[in-house]
Order: sequence, then C-alpha cells, then structure tokens
Amino acid sequence: MRFWYNKYLSLIIVAIVMATIIGCKVNKPYVNRERIPDSLFRNPIGDSVNMASLSWKEIFQDTILQNLISEGIQSNLDLKTAIVNIKSAEANFDQSKLAFIPTATIDASAGAYHKLTNANTQGSATRIYQLYGLTSWQVDIWGKLSSTKKSMLATLLASDANRQAVQTQIVADIAAAYFQLMAYDAQLNIAQQSLTRYALDTTTMRKLKDADVVTGAAVVQSAANYYSVLATVPDIKNNIRQSENTISLLLGRSPGPIARDSLFNEPIYETLKIGVPTQLLANRPDVKQAEYQLRSYFELTNVARAYFYPALTITGEAGFYGTKLNNFFSTTSFFSNLVAGLTQPIFNNGLNKQRLKIAEANYEAAKYNYQKVLLTAGEEVSNALYQFNMVEEKKPSRTAQIANLQKAVHFTKELLKYTSTTNFTDVLTSEQNLLTAQHSSITDKLQQLQAVVNLYAALGGGTK
Repeated sequence: MRFWYNKYLSLIIVAIVMATIIGCKVNKPYVNRERIPDSLFRNPIGDSVNMASLSWKEIFQDTILQNLISEGIQSNLDLKTAIVNIKSAEANFDQSKLAFIPTATIDASAGAYHKLTNANTQGSATRIYQLYGLTSWQVDIWGKLSSTKKSMLATLLASDANRQAVQTQIVADIAAAYFQLMAYDAQLNIAQQSLTRYALDTTTMRKLKDADVVTGAAVVQSAANYYSVLATVPDIKNNIRQSENTISLLLGRSPGPIARDSLFNEPIYETLKIGVPTQLLANRPDVKQAEYQLRSYFELTNVARAYFYPALTITGEAGFYGTKLNNFFSTTSFFSNLVAGLTQPIFNNGLNKQRLKIAEANYEAAKYNYQKVLLTAGEEVSNALYQFNMVEEKKPSRTAQIANLQKAVHFTKELLKYTSTTNFTDVLTSEQNLLTAQHSSITDKLQQLQAVVNLYAALGGGTK
C-alpha cells in the first residue's frame, strides 16, 4: 500500500514538473515595446533637469496659495475617492496571492438511515457519523494564477498612479483658479478706477458745454462711456463669486470667500526646465498609469491563453467515519485519500476563444491609449512652454502700448479744452483703447502664470 502511494505521488510530481516546463511557453513575459520618441517635445531640449522633480511649494511661492493647496490635498473629495480605490485594488491583489494557497474545509455530520423491509416497513436505523477535512490545490502549471497576480499588481500600481494624477490635477486646478480669481479682482479694480475717471470726464464735459467748448453730444457720449463700464461690474463680480465657489469645491468645503493676494504682486517662477521626454514615464502619473494598464491587460492575455490547457487539481481528504461514537476516533475509523485530476476543455461554447479575443483587443486598445497619453503629454509641454515664452516676448510691447495710451488720453483731453480741431470722439477712443490694453495686460500676466501651472502639471509635478 505504501509503495503504491509513493508511486502515485511520484507520478503526480513528474506530471507537475513536465507541465510546468511546457507552461513556460504559454505564459509570455511582459516587455514594453512602446518607446518614447526624443522628438516628443517640439521645443529644444536642454539638459536632464526637470522642474517636475521640485515641490509645488518651490513653484508657487505665494504663502496664501500654498495654504490653499495644502488644504486641497488633505480635503479634496476626488483625491479621497482615488485613495479609497487603491484599497479596493489592494484587496484584489491580496486575493490573487492567496489563490496559490490550497483551500481547506472541515465537515462534520451525523445521520440515521432506515432500510425498508419486504413489507414496506422501516427496519432498524443505521447511524453514521463523519468528521473529515478536505483540501484542494490548483497547480499553476500554465501560469494562470501568476499572470492574474501580475495583472492585479499592475492594476494596483495604476490605481496609485491615478491617485498621483488626481493630486497633480488638484494642485494645478487650485493654482489656476487662484490666479484667475486674482485676475478678476484686477479687472474689477480697473473698472472701478475707470468709473471714477469717466465720472470726472462727464463732469468736465458738462462744464465745457456750458462754456460752449463742446456740444451736448460730447456730454452724452461721456455718460455713455461711464455706463458702458458700469455695466461690466456685475459680470466681473459674478465671475469672482463663481471662482471662489470653484476653489471652495476643490478644497472640499462649502462655498465661501477665498483669501488671496493681488495679481501683480504674484511672483512668476521663471526657471523653466523640461528635461527629456523619457522622464515622463517616471514623473507624469497618467503616463505611468497608462503603462501599468498596458501591463495589466498583457497579463490578462496570458490568463486567457491558459484556459485552453488542462487544469491540474490535487485534492486530499482525511478524517473519521463510523457508525458508533464509542470507537469513532479509533484507527479503524480513520480514512484518507489523495486525488490528482486533469480537466481539459474540449467544447466550451467558444468561451475560451471569446475570452482570448477580448483580452487581446483590450491589450491593443491599451497600447493605443498609452501612445495617446504620451502624445498628449508632449503637446501639453510644448504648448505651455511656448505660451510662456510668447507672453514674455510681448511684455515690452504691452508696457509701451499702455504708456503711450495713457499719454494719448491726457493729450486729447488737454487739446479738447483749448483747440477746436479735437472732439470728444478722440478722447473716447483713446480711453477705450487704454481700457482694452489694461485688460490685455491682466490677461498677459494671467497667461504667464497659467503657463507655469500647465507646464508643471504637464511634466508630472505636484506630487512632492
């Protein structure tokens, strides 16, 4: 009996070893063949220094903004959701590791069975007592369990990368909304200054009319100019209120006022370093997430391929079986067995083929998604850096434009008082041009601040 048991166990071991050798051909190793092109950034590449490696506190030096970002990282609901999703992915990964461990159950039962006599009456009862343990182990000969574990690990890493991507976006969104809010404040300030100036202009025009220097048309034109600016104030205030509410939502708090500084007091981080494109895989969370998703789907193709091969399951059972309790635990009541079984799919309604086709299609879609994420990253880096440089390029022109328009307003007003060749239309035009230039100056500063935000986020900054 012992010889038969050892022989049977040896055959099982040999079968496992041979199947494992064959299974190595079924389970393919993952290799990321998607390369990051050196030309991904349209801008010239300098050295390997990358501003994404810096803390967001080094990029955004406004202490008020720093406090808002810190609050957002602690309280933002999207970020909390992303952290909870990591726990779900961890549970799936832990379960995939436990799949390598044999299952075990214990069963205890007792019953009475009656036999029928020839007269269809019940005879004496036979009592049966059972207590046994059952264990089952699926041998991972084709790598199905190991590929599943690798897929779950990649999914877990993708979840963590998603958490980092959410944080990067939160940092960028809070900073962008903060700068936009200050821009609206600057617009409101210019509007209020203009109202004061236009109200004075209207008073001046009335006096000039009384002196027969200008006509009544100049007075009503001046008043119309005043009311034109006054009508923009409610819209600006509405934009301010909505921006405050947007930031409040990002901070995970109820709508309310937001502390801030002045736009033109805001420092601009000007040491822009984009490094090399290959650093995106290490720094940019959504690129890492797309790569982990690609790896996960690749491992699922291995899992789907393993379903075409027989599954080897080893089952062991041991316990006690008897009809009396007084000698239930004696050696004569003990029983045990060890069974190894191969289950080979022959006809499964095309389920295995369907599973493999779906897995391969998902893997191919993941490749395209990975390529798109890379191209999007390259586009965002290129656009942000170019935007910053273009705003920097037009700074001198904008400054000169505003200075000359301020002189034009002053000169036309003075000429209106003392010459007949100047009318109020000239004054009105110069004032409107100045107001437009001042708003453009606000937009320039906002664009440059947002370019820094966009570039920092595009490179993957904000997680440190």
